[in-house]
Amino acid sequence: MKLLGDYHTHTICSHGKGTILQNAISAKEQGLKEIAITDHGFGHVFFGVKRKKIDEIRQKITEAEKETGVKIFFGVEANLTSCGGDVDITKDELKKIDILLMGHHRFVKCRFLDMFRLFLPNMIFRGKVSKKVKERNTQAILKALDKYPIDILTHLCYEMPVDVKRVAEKAIEKGTYIEINEHKMCFTESEIKTMIDMGVKFIVDSDAHYPHKVGKVDSAMSVVEKYNIPVAQIANMDKLPIFKKYRKE
Repeated sequence: MKLLGDYHTHTICSHGKGTILQNAISAKEQGLKEIAITDHGFGHVFFGVKRKKIDEIRQKITEAEKETGVKIFFGVEANLTSCGGDVDITKDELKKIDILLMGHHRFVKCRFLDMFRLFLPNMIFRGKVSKKVKERNTQAILKALDKYPIDILTHLCYEMPVDVKRVAEKAIEKGTYIEINEHKMCFTESEIKTMIDMGVKFIVDSDAHYPHKVGKVDSAMSVVEKYNIPVAQIANMDKLPIFKKYRKE
């Protein structure tokens, strides 16, 4: 099995430590054909990418592609911002990017009620939330998948437990990949086996915050091997994924 693309990498545009070009150079050295630059969504209080940088990021991506020969997708790791499934990206901004990732993060700009209903319970109880909160989490993810063309759900269940089976069903319906994250794996054995049996399409990503970490997915691959996840169900192993913006539907 060979990783051909890494679709979750960060740069100095949020809180990564390298430039777009440095990530691309590292990807080339790792033998990757593609990467995505997916800095944190605009609504993150501390690490969100600045909206005014959208055009600059696109230009730097074009330059890095020419220099390295690596295909680079412009993406955003959007933040879930409400119980109603809202995320921190507008329709106009969606038109300017290539792929949309979405995950739960702390310290996101949100409405007062959502802070108390969605964010604080998960922040305080860290994976040991009540059934009521877990159901609220699940509904928020399901609604987001209905509202937005999400390509990848990042580190699902990390600091925000959900009903994995129901989210997986919706991800299959919407053609959304579920990430096997190098650093933030929170699935139980039962959840992974259930997703395999359901035919979920996974994607293996580094979530790199340093250029030298791009394409480094040893821990994620150990999960793939441990649970015998079929290569056919991993979008970027021995093949390349086709993201929603480029699908002919």
